[in-house]
Amino acid sequence: MSGDHVHKRHQMESGSVDYNSHKHKDKHKDRDHKRERDNSKNGNSEHRSSSEKHREKEKVQLKHKEKRKEEKFHSSDGKYGDEENGFVSPPSIKVEEDNGYHHSIKHEKSLKRERDEDDCKHKPKKVKVEDEKKVKKRKQEDDSDYEEREERKPKRTKEEKKDTTGGKKKAKNEPEEKWKWWEEERHTDGSKWKFLEHKGPVFPPPYEPLPGHIRFYYDEKAMKLSPGAEEVATFYAKMIDHEYTTKDIFRKNFFKDWRKEMTSEEKSKITELKKCDFTEMHEYFKAQSEARKQMSKEEKQKTKEENERILQEYGFCVMDNHRERIGNFRIEPPGLFRGRGDHPKMGKLKRRIRPEDIIINCSKDSVHPRPPPGTRWKEVRHDNKVTWLVSWTENIQGSIKYIMLNPSSRIKGEKDWQKYETARRLKKCVERIRAQYREDWRSKEMRIRQRAVALYFIDKLALRAGNEKDEGETADTVGCCSLRVEHIKLYPQLERQDFVVEFDFLGKDSIRYYNTIPVEKRVFKNLQLFLENKQSEDDLFDRLNTSILNKHLQELMDGLTAKVFRTYNASITLQQQLKELTSPDENIPEKILSYNRANRAVALLCNHQRAPPKTFEKSMQNLQIKIDEKKKQLSAAKKEHKAAKADAKTLRDEKSKKAVEMKKKAVERISEQLLKLEVQATDREENKQIALGTSKLNYLDPRISVAWCKKWRVSIEKIYNKTQREKFAWAIDMADEDFEF
Repeated sequence: MSGDHVHKRHQMESGSVDYNSHKHKDKHKDRDHKRERDNSKNGNSEHRSSSEKHREKEKVQLKHKEKRKEEKFHSSDGKYGDEENGFVSPPSIKVEEDNGYHHSIKHEKSLKRERDEDDCKHKPKKVKVEDEKKVKKRKQEDDSDYEEREERKPKRTKEEKKDTTGGKKKAKNEPEEKWKWWEEERHTDGSKWKFLEHKGPVFPPPYEPLPGHIRFYYDEKAMKLSPGAEEVATFYAKMIDHEYTTKDIFRKNFFKDWRKEMTSEEKSKITELKKCDFTEMHEYFKAQSEARKQMSKEEKQKTKEENERILQEYGFCVMDNHRERIGNFRIEPPGLFRGRGDHPKMGKLKRRIRPEDIIINCSKDSVHPRPPPGTRWKEVRHDNKVTWLVSWTENIQGSIKYIMLNPSSRIKGEKDWQKYETARRLKKCVERIRAQYREDWRSKEMRIRQRAVALYFIDKLALRAGNEKDEGETADTVGCCSLRVEHIKLYPQLERQDFVVEFDFLGKDSIRYYNTIPVEKRVFKNLQLFLENKQSEDDLFDRLNTSILNKHLQELMDGLTAKVFRTYNASITLQQQLKELTSPDENIPEKILSYNRANRAVALLCNHQRAPPKTFEKSMQNLQIKIDEKKKQLSAAKKEHKAAKADAKTLRDEKSKKAVEMKKKAVERISEQLLKLEVQATDREENKQIALGTSKLNYLDPRISVAWCKKWRVSIEKIYNKTQREKFAWAIDMADEDFEF
């Protein structure tokens, strides 16, 4: 029995003693009344005298009770308990904390109320006397009722327990109930939401002019710039150490846009960028950056709290009576456009976005976001057929930018779910589609042959379709439909393989795609035909574009696009690789290595490459030092184990046997730690130039990974981090270990 129950039982027993003594007094009163009734038979005079005596006796008792009542009043700081059901409640009984709960014993309170009834209403009460067995039985029932009440109480967190003792601290990070939108019916009328309310975007702070002692120099002479020109100059000053400022196209575009912000006087003086000296500006911003790093703990906490306040105010919206997280609710600050690869517009000025550029989207019956004082929105819409909250048009390429919901939201989750279900539908008809494009390789029409060969590459190599672009507006990146003659080479035989095609071009984000693969003979012959009488800059598929290809794909299957092929091939490759690579004999670190290798196969298929991290070599050196140290520990542990075995053989006592077991466990533990470090080193080395995250987040059906984790008893936290688990909450909830893509 716990200490709390012993304490309770003790109080129950003490209460029972008081209760029984009270009944004993009432019993004597009954006897007095009976005696008085007997005496009344002898004469009225005797009856009157006994009645008077009885009234005097009651007066004396009443005085004593009033005195006790006053003492009780003073002992409780002049406060009575609340009157409840006709009784004054007794002072609350403080019970020792048990498992974070404070509780009062209700059945004890009821006993005291019965006992104090005379004190409160001054009426004698007959009490039915119970035998000991009945009292004991009632106590047991009260105990069981108490335990049931305790079990029904919700268990509280550590923070809540602290709150009960202090009364001031509130529970932190209380888990919010997750909205299981996937268990609800979806909108069938094309609407994305019925109600949408949000606070709008957060704008970057206005420009703060540089301190007076920070100067700009032109042709070695200090020059005071106008606020507009100075702000643009600071954008360049912050990037002096960056590789971008060494590129001619960047410098040319910057200087051209900078001059647009200058006054006529500044334009007449500043005519060459090479004569501009931004050194003092650069050093100032460098010092500012270092100062931020050296902030005190209190300053960092203050900044963190302010960011959290802004997040809570602007980072959430209400959609269909649910609080949803917004993705990026901050408007990008002005600066210089960088682009990827050798983008022709790098260095151009990204202008400051103002409220007058912003289109707000929310429901009519919501509280509309308020623009900053003295400004107005460009437009307020109420379009529930779209998912964005805020939009504007940026000035570099004229593209529309959006503020949308977080990846963990219902709208994003539904889109992901639909994407993977479409890819699963492709699985059922992919063989028919493959048979179709193989047949089209022999078509008499060149456009059909080109379409069939392009579809073969999209299916086999997971190439992107490639979109038509305005020449000179973007970087020279291509996809399957926009390949040029210069991007491929044909080898009838190469390294003991027949009909080899070499691809070499810049794909999305200017990432190089280089691959050498053998193809089917009919594909090779068609490629030779497509290359005839063409120059290196001519299109390989001159009778095909993305629109024609997508129209054909829609005819093959509803909702089919080149990206669906890419998603299908990525997911099916992961599932096949996991089946081949995972062994029941592997421990958890080895199983995770197998998973990463399967993921790596997908990343290679989709050409998800990255540059090796700058800290890669140093981190690998640190890891190798840990491995060497662990090997030394293992060697020492093995020697100690061997010595312990020798001692046990000589001594043959219980103590030496236990020592052998302890040393053996130490060897096993250190061996496991060493294996984990070695697996980690292998994994890092293999992933040096591969980006696993892109395919994991965008192309791999998460239900495959969840099913694998559940089947092999691997914690889902080992595969997905917190953000990814929130994004794929629908998959984690619905997939079991038998799921098949």
